[in-house]
Amino acid sequence: MVTVPNEVVAQVTDPRQALQWVMTNIKPYFPATKISGIAVGNEVFTSDDMALMSNLVPAMVSIHAALVQLGLDSYIHLSTANSLAVLENSYPPSSGSFKPELASLLVPFLQFLQETNSPFWINAYPYFAFKGDPNRVSLDYVLFNPNQGIADPYTKLHYDNMLYAQVDAVIFAIARMGCGGVEVRVSETGWPSKGDPDELGATVENARAYNRNLLLRQMRNQGTPLRPNQRLEVYLFALFNEDMKPGPTSERNYGLFRPDGTMAYNLGLGRLMSTASVSLTSSATRGTGKELGSSHWYWIFLFSLTFQALVRMAI
Repeated sequence: MVTVPNEVVAQVTDPRQALQWVMTNIKPYFPATKISGIAVGNEVFTSDDMALMSNLVPAMVSIHAALVQLGLDSYIHLSTANSLAVLENSYPPSSGSFKPELASLLVPFLQFLQETNSPFWINAYPYFAFKGDPNRVSLDYVLFNPNQGIADPYTKLHYDNMLYAQVDAVIFAIARMGCGGVEVRVSETGWPSKGDPDELGATVENARAYNRNLLLRQMRNQGTPLRPNQRLEVYLFALFNEDMKPGPTSERNYGLFRPDGTMAYNLGLGRLMSTASVSLTSSATRGTGKELGSSHWYWIFLFSLTFQALVRMAI
C-alpha cells in the first residue's frame, strides 16, 4: 500500500495533480511491485483538521479517476486508515456507531467505498484498552489466549478476543450509515515489546503472544463472529522498531526487528510458515497524532498474510 501524505491531500483534489501523483508514485512501479491499495491520508477523521477532512473524498475521487484513465482501477483500490476514535460506541459490538459529528463527512466517504468496492481500513490496538484499564480488561482476552470471552447480549455472538469485537463494532457502525456491504480490514495492529514503568503489559512475552496468536488465526483464514466466512485481512505493525520516534517507550518498540536488523524477539515465523506463505509489504506514510509529529516522515513496515502469495519468508 502506498500513502498519499496528509499534506498532499489538498493538492490531489485537482484531477491534473492527482494524475501526476499516480504517474509519479504508482505507474512506474506497477506491476513489478505488487501495489494493491492507495491510502489517501492517515487517520484523517480524527485529525481535527477540517480542511483535510473536507478534502479527503474529493482527493479520492480524483485519484480514482486517474487510476481509471491509466487502466489501474481494477488492480488498486483506494481508502484511508482510520483510528478507532471515529467510533462513539464500540461495546457491545452490535452497538457500534460513529461519532455523530463525523456523520456528514463519513457518509460520502462510505458511499465512495461502496461504489468502488473498496475496504474500510481501521487501526486497532487492543493493547491500549488493556493499558487503560488492566483491572477490568482481561489480558488473555486481548492476547487471543484461551479465555471465557464475552457474548454480545443482542446478537448472542461470542467473542474470544477484543480485536474481532472491535472490527465487528466498525461493521455495525458502517451498516448504521446505510453501507453495510463495505468490507472492514485492519490496516494496523500490534503490541509493544517494551514500555515505561507505567505501561503495563508492554513486554516481550505479550508482544510475542499477540502477534503469534493473530498470525495463527490468519493462517486458518479466520473471520470475525459477524462475518465468519470472510477472512479478516490484517496488517501487523511493525517490522522494525522506530528508534527515533518521540513519545513513551512503547512507541519505539512495536517492531519484530531492531533498526540494526537483529530480532527484537523470535516470533517463530520460520515454523509458522511451514504450511503457509506470507508477502512482505512496506508502506510509506506520514505520521499524525500518535505516530510522529507533523514535520517527520517515517516508514511503516507491515506483514500481510496472503495464501496466494508465492514469497516464502524464513527467519
